[in-house]
Amino acid sequence: MTARNNEERSGARQPAPPPPVMEQPGSNTFSFATPTEIVDLPSRGRYYPDDHPLYGVDSIEIRYMTAKDEDILTSQSLLRKGVAIERMLQNIVVNKEINVDDLLVGDKNALIVAARVTGYGPKYDTKMACPACTSVVNYTFDLTETKVDPGEAPTNQEASETENGTFIVDLPVSKVKLELRLLTSADEKKLMELSERRRKHNLPEAVLTDQFGLMIVSVNGDSNSNTVNSFIDVMPALDSHHIRNLYTKIMPNVDLNQQFTCPACSHGEEVDLPFTADFFWPK
Repeated sequence: MTARNNEERSGARQPAPPPPVMEQPGSNTFSFATPTEIVDLPSRGRYYPDDHPLYGVDSIEIRYMTAKDEDILTSQSLLRKGVAIERMLQNIVVNKEINVDDLLVGDKNALIVAARVTGYGPKYDTKMACPACTSVVNYTFDLTETKVDPGEAPTNQEASETENGTFIVDLPVSKVKLELRLLTSADEKKLMELSERRRKHNLPEAVLTDQFGLMIVSVNGDSNSNTVNSFIDVMPALDSHHIRNLYTKIMPNVDLNQQFTCPACSHGEEVDLPFTADFFWPK
């Protein structure tokens, strides 16, 4: 991972104190300028098409969360639809030409962490199951410790990047040449919808193949959906494993690994930051 300084941590810049509320002369109303924050994008603007507002852009400006944004996060109708966080993010992005649904997943994750810091501070109190003694303990994580991970460039043997921001991969077992793309926030929502549809119809889960259906652009140059889906159904498991490992390596994201020391048994190790209801709905 590329080392980054403290100023490059996603959402990690210690928020400056907001400007004071100023009473207007001759008025009982107040004027308050909502402060903003610059969030570094893990993608650095790569992998977006050249007509996208984030093409070649390495950061996004967001404003601090307000009480109205909290209304969005607590809206029961939006929560049932699973879109409350996306609506809140769309509301705080300063450049309204940017559609949150079009964000790469890693860039969206950077906004989520930064928005949480501006709204509720960098301390994240949640419950954590110790990997050693399995005790469920209260633990405080520091969100300023999250770092931007731009992803690793694949070697020539692993994949080649196209001018469209996709990747050409030669699979080791089937010898098929695949074109892959990075997933967006809209793709995440699509996967959730597919999963919910399967659940309602008592169909078996197909998380991995559904994900491949969105990631794979073409098979041996053929982008027909029937061709892509037919290959996914017969893809050797070793090829599947190869794709997943490569995708994890090249995907720009937020590094959520943090040191955890269990207060019950003193075991310490790096763990993935757990996303629970406490993240945006702290007690």
